[in-house]
Amino acid sequence: MNTLTSFMTQTQDRSRLPLGISNRQFMELESPVSHRKQRTGHFLIAKFGAILAFLTFLLFVLPAACAFAQSQSTPQSTVLHAARLLDIETDKIISPGEILVHGEHIAEVGSSVTHPAGAETLDLGDVTLMPGLIDAHVHLFLHPGAEDLQTVEESVPQRTILAMLAARADLMAGFTSERDMGTEGAGSADTAVRNAINSGLVPGHRMRISGNAISILGGHEDAIGYNPAQHVIPNANYANNAEELIAVIREELKEGADFIKIYETGRDSFRDGHFSSVYQYTEAELAAAVQEAARMGTRVAVHDMGEPGTLYAAQAGVESIDHAAQLSDETMRLMREKHIFALPTFAIFEYFADHAASPAAAAREHQMLDYHAQQFRIQLAAGVPVAVGSDVGPFPHGTQAREYELMVKFGMTPLAALQAGLLNGADLLGWKDRIGALKSGYFADVIAMPGNPLEDISVLERVSFVMKGGVIYRK
Repeated sequence: MNTLTSFMTQTQDRSRLPLGISNRQFMELESPVSHRKQRTGHFLIAKFGAILAFLTFLLFVLPAACAFAQSQSTPQSTVLHAARLLDIETDKIISPGEILVHGEHIAEVGSSVTHPAGAETLDLGDVTLMPGLIDAHVHLFLHPGAEDLQTVEESVPQRTILAMLAARADLMAGFTSERDMGTEGAGSADTAVRNAINSGLVPGHRMRISGNAISILGGHEDAIGYNPAQHVIPNANYANNAEELIAVIREELKEGADFIKIYETGRDSFRDGHFSSVYQYTEAELAAAVQEAARMGTRVAVHDMGEPGTLYAAQAGVESIDHAAQLSDETMRLMREKHIFALPTFAIFEYFADHAASPAAAAREHQMLDYHAQQFRIQLAAGVPVAVGSDVGPFPHGTQAREYELMVKFGMTPLAALQAGLLNGADLLGWKDRIGALKSGYFADVIAMPGNPLEDISVLERVSFVMKGGVIYRK
């Protein structure tokens, strides 16, 4: 049975819709950062042609077909055996560790599980089994280089191809679930990527998507510094007041967004040890956006670097404050009370510091990173809920396990960082009790790596085995 035949077969049973596709979105299928920009150098992408089409087939369609074929030929039950297994909820290493996978779900976990007749046993050796990683702040439609120029120089079809390759890279690095925080000028193209992954057409992680993010005229992600006569498009959708926010939210949800992403702050300034950030929407405007999203059964996340924008976001009741470089005592109190997650996104700060245009710029970026780390320790002490988001895209996809390492470096234990990423990440993505742990009934999203991540968090960079939904993608 080929991929297309299987996909058409699924239309006969709506109860088997892939995770992340609503009934409304499935009917449509049946029908005929980053927070700062760098302009110093940009990544040149080859023009479309026969070579690109052939490479796309080799990198993408062929692996997808192979993965699908494997899912059909693999025995219905599989036992994974390894030297160790991480129980993320109890802080225990089970040795040896085994997982019984039945179809796309976990059936049993322990040091020794049932081996049904006909089940295939995979002995992965001296590795640790753990849940697939979660990154709650990614940009599939970005790659290293000038973000504003990517919108100008690259077509949406071209960026969509690159986004699919980015999704594959993240999956192969062990990230089985992600929240995409805006296409940065590619509109609702992320809807197509998500649906293609969920229908089995291409390999990739589970996705929550926001479409194009929302910002004000002249604000963060607007096209500033160009000849006005050229009418360069922004990297976000304009909304300048509550009424426009509601209208844009309705349009984005119509086009397939799972949640709404709003830019609440920018531009940012860090001088002489003092950080400041301009807010873009008032508390009342953000509250209107949150209420409209809630009416449609979804939530709002914000790009939000500092006060007073972070306070306005907390008062409005957003689901997460991403970047969160500066939080007042009152903001932290509200975040604890309302269970609003902070995502520090240290990896992007470090990348910009290490790849700055000049020594002077590098010094400023490192000072900002140091300030952010200091504020993060204050947030941890205050009990602010934390999740893991790397802001990958402006730095290479598939390398974002570095975010977990930096969270440990700046104050968390390895266990706390893993729980923030997996347990809190599952909650943030709306898939609590379905992903983020190795438990009976959960999706069989399993990775393995040498070593013990509770002793050395950097082993997350050396993932050697990836399973998502019972299908093996890396072995």
